Formats: sequence, structure tokens, C-alpha cells
Amino acid sequence: MTTATRPETATAVRRDRDARKALTFKQKLSRFDVKASPYFYVAPFFVLFGLVGLFPLIYTFVVSLNKWNLLTGPGEWVGFGNYVAELQDPFFWNSLFNTVSIFLLSAIPQLIAAVFIAAVLDQNIRAKTFWRMSVLLPYVVTPVAVTLIFSSAFDEKYGLINNMLQAVGLDPVMWKTETFPAHVAIATMVNWRWTGYNALILLAAMQAVPRDIHESASLDGAGSFRRFFSITLPSIRPTMIFVIITATIGGLQIFTEPKLFNPSSAVPGGPQRQYQTTVLYLWDMAFNRQNFGKASAIAWMLFLLIVLFGLLNFLISRRIASTEARLHTKRTAKRLARSRAADAAAGGGSGSADPDAPTAEGARTLVAASEEKNL
Repeated sequence: MTTATRPETATAVRRDRDARKALTFKQKLSRFDVKASPYFYVAPFFVLFGLVGLFPLIYTFVVSLNKWNLLTGPGEWVGFGNYVAELQDPFFWNSLFNTVSIFLLSAIPQLIAAVFIAAVLDQNIRAKTFWRMSVLLPYVVTPVAVTLIFSSAFDEKYGLINNMLQAVGLDPVMWKTETFPAHVAIATMVNWRWTGYNALILLAAMQAVPRDIHESASLDGAGSFRRFFSITLPSIRPTMIFVIITATIGGLQIFTEPKLFNPSSAVPGGPQRQYQTTVLYLWDMAFNRQNFGKASAIAWMLFLLIVLFGLLNFLISRRIASTEARLHTKRTAKRLARSRAADAAAGGGSGSADPDAPTAEGARTLVAASEEKNL
């Protein structure tokens, strides 16, 4: 069997080689284009990513292993000494606390407001285009202009917010001195700028949900709130995950708002560093203290933190999806069990069994198909 196969294989290889030799240059060029063109189409992305993404990332890691001064350049090799030093620095942990606090105060209200605005814009209202463009206007304004306007509004002495509070008999709030009010003020800037942007993304996902499902649920007696929570939100789950991950990345990299919130402060992030975020602390370490080694170590630790938050969001969303699938499977099994019991009772009362009644094997098949559809 083996001796018969080898000559046939050699003959096939020889025949294929002869066929390639018989091809004209134009045919060879056409075959090469079919095989190689997909790689040429995707190559620019990977080349640009390698130049502006991957290479700086690797180079930053190399810098973090050295004592690297802004003016003198590379110095002594210290290994992971910069990481150990930063993990023992209270300023680093203070910046990390400020970053997470501002992120939570901005991301959670922002996503809730974005879902609400998207749900309102998804209704049959007048001047849809006008309202959709209106919610996008804050995103068009540059972050520097937004920060300067809000910095003036949250001024402790002559700001608009404190003047309004005093007008109703309340005490002024130390927006730029105390920690929590400063975090609320900075989170307000972030929410004002990004809520409309996220709302339009969620609106696009809501409009992709088939209207037939809503009409069927409405005919079955489901109200608008029930349809929203049972149909709309589960249908836009992938888009919600995308919005949450992008909001997480942007929230943990916040820089412009805390940097320009109090321009008169000599210390970036407030006199007591009460709203100094990790990126702002990184900038201070690199350009004020001129220690690029520690700044690179801070950048890598922030990168790992963002990856950790992204994985956490992914695992939570996956767990929610699997839980919903299990609940749907249980509900389907209960409905099939009730249907079989009703059919059995009807068959027992009439003295004859229905030959079309669902069997146990058919019930299991329906449950499996339902579970596969939801997964």
C-alpha cells in the first residue's frame, strides 16, 4: 500500500509543478494577488500599532528598569527597584485612590444617564435629529475649554455653584480644598462631556433591536418598562460591555480635568494632592521631578491596573450572561413540565393519550435548543 502511494504522490507533485510552470505571468500575478492581498490590507494597522503602540510600550518597560533622568538620559540599572519604591510611596497610593474615586463618581452616573437618554431618544419624539445632535455637543467642545469653564463655576469664592448655594441659604462648598467635593466637581466635568457620546452609541444599539419583538411583547401585555428591562437591555449587552470598558479605560487615564481644575495651585492635583490622579502623578514625576524611570514604572502599573479592570468587567458580564441563560433554561423546563402535566391530566380524564403530546426526550431537546440559543 505504501509503495503504491509514493509514486502517485510524486506524480501529483510533478503534475502540479508542471501546471505552475505552464502558467503565464499574468496568471501567476493573479494567484499571488489572491493569496497575499489580505495580508497587505491588514499590514498597515499592525505596522502603525508596532510603531506607535507596541514599541513605546516595550521601551517604557526598559526605561522603568533604570534610573533615567530627563536631561542626562539613562543611568544605573535598578531592575524592579522603581516598582518597589513606588509601591512604598504614599503619594502613589493617594493618586490611585483619587483615580478610582473619580472614576466611580463619573462612570456609574454617566452610564445610567446615557442609558436613560438613549431610551428617551429611541422613542417616537419630534425633532429627533436636533436632540441627538444636542446631546453630542458637549463632546465636541475641547476638554481644556470645558475644564476652564467648570473651574470658574466651581470657584470657592466667586463661583456660580457656591453663589447659587448661598442664595438658597446653604453654606459654600470648598470644591478645590476638600477631597470629596473636588472629586465630585471633576466627575461632573467628565459626565457632562461623555454622557451624550455614550448615549448615542447605546441609541444605535437600541435601534438595532428588532421591532417585531417589542410588538409581540406588547400584544402579550408587557408594558414599556417590562419591555425595556426584558428585551432592550439584554439585547444591547455587547454594546453595554463596550461602553463600560471604554469608560473604564478613559476614567483611569483622566488627566486634563484635574490638571486644569485649579491652575493657581503650585502642586499638580491640589495643595494637599487631594485630587491628583495617577496620570497626573506620572506627569509630575516625569517632568517636574525629571525621574523618567519611576514615571515609566507608574505607567506600567497603571497599564496593568487597566487590564485588570477590563478582565474584571469581562468576567462579570460573562457571569451575568451565563446566569441569565441558566434562568431561561429553568423557566423553559418548568413550562414544559407544566405542559406535560396538563396533557397527561387531559389524557387521563378522556381515557386516551394524545399521540402528539411532547415526550421527555422532546422536552430535553427543546430545553437544549433554548439554552444554545441564549448562549
